[in-house]
Order: sequence, then C-alpha cells, then structure tokens
Amino acid sequence: MRYRALLAFLSACLAAPAQDIATVRPREIDDVLINPGIGFMTFQRFNGDDLNAGTRWTEGYPIQYQEFKGSLENKDHPLTSIAYFRVYWKFVEPENGKYRWDLLDNALDTARSRGQTLMLRIAPYGTGKDNDVPDWYRALTGEDPKRELPDRKWRVDPENPNYARYFGRMVRAVGKRYDGHPGLELVDISIVGAWGEGSGSARLSQPVREALLDAYLESFMETPLAIQPTDSKTNGYANEKGKVGWRVDCLGDMGGFNPNWNHMFDYYPQAIINFGLRDAWQRSPVTMEACWVMQTWKDKGWDIDYIIEQSLKWHISSFNAKSSAVPREWQPQVNRWLKKMGYRFVLRKFTYPVVAGRNRKLDFTSWWENKGVAPCYRRFPLALRLKNGGGEAVLTTGADVRSWLPGDSLYDGAVFVPAEVKPGEYTLSIALLDPLSGRPAVKLAIEGREPDGWYRLGSIRITGE
Repeated sequence: MRYRALLAFLSACLAAPAQDIATVRPREIDDVLINPGIGFMTFQRFNGDDLNAGTRWTEGYPIQYQEFKGSLENKDHPLTSIAYFRVYWKFVEPENGKYRWDLLDNALDTARSRGQTLMLRIAPYGTGKDNDVPDWYRALTGEDPKRELPDRKWRVDPENPNYARYFGRMVRAVGKRYDGHPGLELVDISIVGAWGEGSGSARLSQPVREALLDAYLESFMETPLAIQPTDSKTNGYANEKGKVGWRVDCLGDMGGFNPNWNHMFDYYPQAIINFGLRDAWQRSPVTMEACWVMQTWKDKGWDIDYIIEQSLKWHISSFNAKSSAVPREWQPQVNRWLKKMGYRFVLRKFTYPVVAGRNRKLDFTSWWENKGVAPCYRRFPLALRLKNGGGEAVLTTGADVRSWLPGDSLYDGAVFVPAEVKPGEYTLSIALLDPLSGRPAVKLAIEGREPDGWYRLGSIRITGE
C-alpha cells in the first residue's frame, strides 16, 4: 500500500508542469551615461552656463550666477551631474557667529534645477587680502598676516586655540544644517593651507589636528567626506575615525612646477600608498581636479592617455576640469574616460517566472557587471515594476548597489506581489530609483530604456491564486 501511495505521488509530481522561467539577457550599449555622483563637474558654474575663457578660472568667491538660457548643454564640456562650489570662510561667516546660509542654499537650489548635486569646500583662506580669514577673526587674534609661519601657505597660526575653536565652529554649523541634504554630494575636508589644500598639515600638533578633523568627522555622518593626501598622521586619523575618501587638486601635472619633479610621478603614487589611501575607494569617493586646465595639458604636450589611465587606476569617480573647455581633439579620450569613471552597471542576465500569483512572492535571479572603476556610494533602491493599462505596482528589492564593486555581482531575491494587484498580463520592468522621488535615477548601460527611465524586461501574468 505504501509503495502504491509513493508511486502515485511521484507520478503526480512528474505530471505537474514545470514552472516556466523567462531568461532575459539585455544587450549592452556603449553610450556615455550621465549618472549621479560621477563624471565631470562644473566649477563655480552649473549645467548650461558659459565656460571660463582661455586657460583661467575663478574660485573661492560667491558664485556670479548667469542667466539660464534654457539648455543644460555645456559647449566643449560634458554634461554633468555635479556642481562644485568652493568658497572662502570670510564669505560664509562675515560676522562672528552669523552665517550666510543663502550662499549655500542658492547653490544647492540652482544645482538641483540644473540636474546636479553640489560638492562643497569652504577654504579657510587664500593668499591675498581679499581672500584672507574673516576680518573679525583677524581682529580677534591680532595676528599679522605678513608674519613668518612654519609653512609658507599658512595665513594664520593654526596652533592658536582660536583657530580650531572658530573655524571648527563654522564647520560644525554647516554640518548641523546640511549633513544628509539630498542635494549635497560631498564635502571636502579643508583644515589649513592656502585654498584649503592642506599644505603644512604634517606640522600640526596632534591635539590641533584632531580638533580640526573632528569638526568634520563628527558633523558629517551621512554626507560623504574627502581629504587631500597630505601626511600619514592627518590621513591616518581621518581614516581611523570615519569613512573618508580623498581628492587631489593637481591631476595631470607632469612638470609644470619643476622639470625634475611632478605630481603624477613623484607625489601621488607614493602618497596614496604611504598615507593609507590605497583602499579608501572601496568605501568613499575619489575625486580629482585638473592642475591648471586641460588646455594647459595640451599646450605643454602632456600625455592625456597616461593621465587618464593613472586616474582610473586610482579609482576616480569624478573630475573637476574647472569649467574650462575640453580640447576638441581629446574628445574621444574623454568619452572613453567617462565610460570608466565611477560606476557603470550592465545587467547581464535576469530570470523570473512568467506566471506569478498575487499575495505571493515573485522570485528572480540577476547577474550584474560594474564596468567602472568604483562602486556607487549612494543608496539607489533596485525595484521591479508591474504595469498594464489598469495600473502599476512598484516592488522594491533589498539589493544594496553600494556593495557592487567593479566586476561581477549576483543578486537573487524575491519581491512580494500585493493582493491589490489585479490578475492579468503585465509588463515587468527594472530600475534603480531615487530614494526620495521614487523615480528612476541611474541609467544602465543596456538597451531598453523607456521614456520614464524604466527598463523593460518582458511580460508576466499575475493570477488570482
């Protein structure tokens, strides 16, 4: 009797139709993709603005806003997803304890209106009277700006207790107001030195170093931070206390300061290793800025292919060309650069059942390749969408794209089909969404992108079971 029951059960299993599984293998595309947090950026300007003329640029002063002409295109410069604003402390805090929040608010709002997020550095001072520390701070300390200091790029003595107290207070005030702001892409850690580039950081006493760094590390818990490669003590402390990326301000220098020394051969390769920054890209962004501008590189005969390859080796996510024109002859190299810079997601394979029941799980498998040189550092939920003439349902997965390092990643999961979904035929689509708007935010390097940003996978039938 038991054998008959077992045979009947096995016969029933064999007779039951196997669940049909659809396999989708999207076709890869070779387009330049403008995506959040990566690629070129505008500098003291926004998408659609006129570029700087020639080989000069502006920085550190309040933005001189241009009238928007209605187009986001940048002549002789790639479209961007980031605007970079660098401003001196004296303009942010012109009076002791009173802040010009309008400077930052306007920049954030304008960037958003131009399809960009804002990268920010508030530098303590520049090199002249018009970009000195705030007048009230100079009066408070009574320090002579012409006095000799241990580093020639210092304008004030950072060992004066007032410096960490008041500059740190400003940093903490900015963090209190803006940390986690969806429009704030990244904040540069800027503690000493002309233009906030960190010259002389190695000379700081450890208590002062920690006080200045803590102002950033304790105030920006959500917005990413980046720091200059300056010295093992400064970079080491920042790396120990938080997830900090790094930036360089002189990418491309191959002899502009000294025929026997340059940043590309004699500083950056060594500093990245010696200061403990080699693996920082796995957790926080690497961003770079042109030494001079790209036209200067060309005029001096520097090797653009070498510069690009080195930056990719260092896992660059974004690049500041200082809103200056890209030499037209170099456009093919720049396009190749943009296709590798940061992340670039290709959906290689996706499987799902062609029939699924409402009020039940919909299982799927997926294989992704990140063909860029860095992960995506912001959370963009991976979602599926069921849509037909009667409505749609967006089903969010648990995937965390921040873990998708260069190379292959597998994400096999399931979403729950709500009971409210009516039985019928649906189009199944996929997208990476903006966590606030719920709309597609990231372009994939595959065919099939629809006008609303979703990528069609195929058809699926939802039953009432």
